[in-house]
Amino acid sequence: MKFMLMMNMPRDTGDYQINKWHPEAFKAHIQFMQDLNRDLVKTGEWVDGQGLTPPGQAQIVRCGPGGVAVVSDGPFAETKEFLAGYWIVSVEKPERAYEIAAKASSAPGPDGKPLVIPIEVRRVMDGLPDEE
Repeated sequence: MKFMLMMNMPRDTGDYQINKWHPEAFKAHIQFMQDLNRDLVKTGEWVDGQGLTPPGQAQIVRCGPGGVAVVSDGPFAETKEFLAGYWIVSVEKPERAYEIAAKASSAPGPDGKPLVIPIEVRRVMDGLPDEE
């Protein structure tokens, strides 16, 4: 089974506040994420994962006349959080995806304490019947 684990961050000013952290705290946070990703590769559970640019750099694209892309900087849905990054993992049971999400949630913050980041876990639809 594949699951997408989505790391949602508080919206605040619209940008990810990590850019304002002390450099050592930023490095520790990134190292934590790199270690998590390396561990998922070692266990064979890694499919993909990426950090995303902040909402201020996002674009909305719609199909325009003749199928031409019409690109704008909004409007965006009003939310209190935004998607900062994601992992796609391949695991045997949902409980393992939950364990990985809990680990990701514990990434260190600017003071070194776990951020307890909300991680949304959703199964990737693969068209296959659920195995019980």
